[in-house]
Amino acid sequence: MSQDGLPQPQRMIAFTVLAIAVAMTVVDAAIVNVALPTIAGDLAVRPELAIWVVNAYQLAVTVSLLPLASLGDILGYKRVWFAGLVLFTLASLACALSNSLLLLVVARLLQGFGAAGVMSVNIAFVRSLYPRAQLGAGVANVAFVVAVASASSPSLAAAILAVAPWRWLFYINVPLGLLALAFAWRVLPETPRVNQRLDALSVILNAATFGLLITGVDALGDPDWTRAGCELVGAGVAAALLTWRQFGLALPVLPIDLLARPVFALSMASSVSSFSAQSLAFIALPFYFQQVQHLTPTAIGLLMTPWPAATALIAPISGRLADRFQPALLGSAGLVLMSAGLLALALMPADAHFADVAWRLALAGFGFGFFQSPNNKMIISSAPAGRGGAASGLQSTGRLTGQTLGAAMLAVIFARGVGEAMPVALTLAAALALCGSVASGFRRMD
Repeated sequence: MSQDGLPQPQRMIAFTVLAIAVAMTVVDAAIVNVALPTIAGDLAVRPELAIWVVNAYQLAVTVSLLPLASLGDILGYKRVWFAGLVLFTLASLACALSNSLLLLVVARLLQGFGAAGVMSVNIAFVRSLYPRAQLGAGVANVAFVVAVASASSPSLAAAILAVAPWRWLFYINVPLGLLALAFAWRVLPETPRVNQRLDALSVILNAATFGLLITGVDALGDPDWTRAGCELVGAGVAAALLTWRQFGLALPVLPIDLLARPVFALSMASSVSSFSAQSLAFIALPFYFQQVQHLTPTAIGLLMTPWPAATALIAPISGRLADRFQPALLGSAGLVLMSAGLLALALMPADAHFADVAWRLALAGFGFGFFQSPNNKMIISSAPAGRGGAASGLQSTGRLTGQTLGAAMLAVIFARGVGEAMPVALTLAAALALCGSVASGFRRMD
């Protein structure tokens, strides 16, 4: 292995293996949403219980990302990634074979832990594959795969359900996982390891922090906020204890050593802001199109396409620009464009035609994609040697945290009714994107 990335064609083969795995984990985070009514009917369970098929996956991913990222620094990224994909593939088969909700939820939990093994070190691996001068391009390629996988999830689910039972949403992962595993051990490079141990108490406190945060945020949609308040307070207490525990640890599970670096902390703040804004818009707009404009699910899917399509188109370009120009300024410019697109959506008339909606969504998606690649490059490149896994895990955790916070904000806003809530939600999303732009800009001053 070269000291500065892998030579071609090994680099392309290794990246293709990574891309297959990350696409599978991203798709499975959303593909089941479309099939939930079908799954609930087939397993004869109430809809509110079937939602745990989605929640179990998200919960498992979120609580295990940071510990698995630290484990990647200890054992090497290759071992954690490979074990994660093995578990993800086997759990996918278990999901497909499940004949009860309990078995399906348990299998989805295991699938989420496997996905976290892949996500926790995926970005960190890019630094081992690509020369330093092409790091932005490597990160951009990952962003492109994530964007395409996200954009195709609803369409892929609809296509599979049109010709096969819901179980094939999971069966399809088995041959893809086996294909990636067949090449992974030979083509993925070994990475440096640190001689440290994983702190068990930190792992427990991390699980309590993010587990209570997710369930507490989810409970904000209930009229009675008692449960939400208790769980969020519990999350705050667990977070405080987790942070206190990290001081003095040579390998902190919560990477306070990285967060103490202004460039890294500002990059994470920008990331959380951008994904909160994206989550607000992506969840709110389909409700608006369905309940106010009375569009069909198929029409809504087509109408939402310009955002991820624009993101997928611009992400590779912005990543290559980040290898030549200041990533901080590129990131700021991207979030300004995203904010402008969101504000345009907030101000659009209720009877807006397809083209009127499409250009606004495309502008927001263009800005979002223009921001992501430079920002991810700064996150991974600002981490010192031996802490790439922690940086990668924190980047994925920031994405999930931002999406969770955006959903929580929307649940509170929706109490006013969908029609009235839409301008408020989109204006708030525009403000969050603008705040992220300011944080991104401050990195150049650091």
